[in-house]
Amino acid sequence: MSRYRPTPIAESAITPKSLYLKRREFIAAAAGGVSAAALPSIASAAQLIQPLAAKPSAYKVDDKLTSKEDVTSYNNFYEFGTGKEDPARNSGSLNTRPWTIEVGGMVAKPQVIDIETILKEFPMEERVYRMRCVEAWSMVIPWIGFPISALLDRVEPLGSAKYVAFETLVRPEEMQGQAGIFQALEWPYVEGLRLDEARHPLAILATGLYGETLPNQNGAPIRLVVPWKYGFKGIKSIVKITLTDKEPPSTWNKLQPSEYGFYANVNPAVDHPRWSQATERRIGEADGLFGGARIDTLPFNGYADEVANLYAGMDLTKFY
Repeated sequence: MSRYRPTPIAESAITPKSLYLKRREFIAAAAGGVSAAALPSIASAAQLIQPLAAKPSAYKVDDKLTSKEDVTSYNNFYEFGTGKEDPARNSGSLNTRPWTIEVGGMVAKPQVIDIETILKEFPMEERVYRMRCVEAWSMVIPWIGFPISALLDRVEPLGSAKYVAFETLVRPEEMQGQAGIFQALEWPYVEGLRLDEARHPLAILATGLYGETLPNQNGAPIRLVVPWKYGFKGIKSIVKITLTDKEPPSTWNKLQPSEYGFYANVNPAVDHPRWSQATERRIGEADGLFGGARIDTLPFNGYADEVANLYAGMDLTKFY
């Protein structure tokens, strides 16, 4: 049965446009009212987009793919500005070669791995996942990447490790959203998963999409993809991964813990304090509110059969 809704939906299930926009107003206020457009412009540098070989994967969904144009032009990546179009417009200045990732903490074999080694030595797969943003919009994206567990096996986590922390690049000379006196967020952007979440087969580190290396605006050269969680968990342009025994901080949770939880599992039954999460607008689909078809949001973004066991005995109503 199709998930698309041919009949009108309840008004209570629709995110009012005024509330949706208030999220950006909140960020602007936190940054002293200074928008990314007001920050100094940075000269654009050529991006290196290349074909990326990947084997087919059993991980896919029946939903129609979101167009490559939409996937690469409608993004949240505040390091390049708070507008949806800002990352595509401003991220050409980011140099992604050379690039290394420091992997350490509670591991037996800490190491620094360069992106070329990752692309050469880890088994790349194409995986078609749903992506659900906390702002109540969604996409379907053909990622290329590899299970996080493959990287963890390489560094051998200690028995005391319980969480995996991630950290994004800080380079204000190339990331204009990090430049200037007033900042939308605290840098570096940080995120985290429980170790068992990171080891789940669905959780990947993505290095490409649509058969090519990741564009800068989508988190080049490597980013986190956890399809059963809201999109803000998908930290981009990763430079550091740390195994720890304590729950690591996450950027949005630090900024507003009453609105953005650590787990951030997609749950249509638990609304954001300022809008409904019962439905979502699918970017690129016609005849929907604000330019996207309105569809029901699924528990765990449709991956409940695979991941619900991770949270057995826990109160799902508190996972926001």
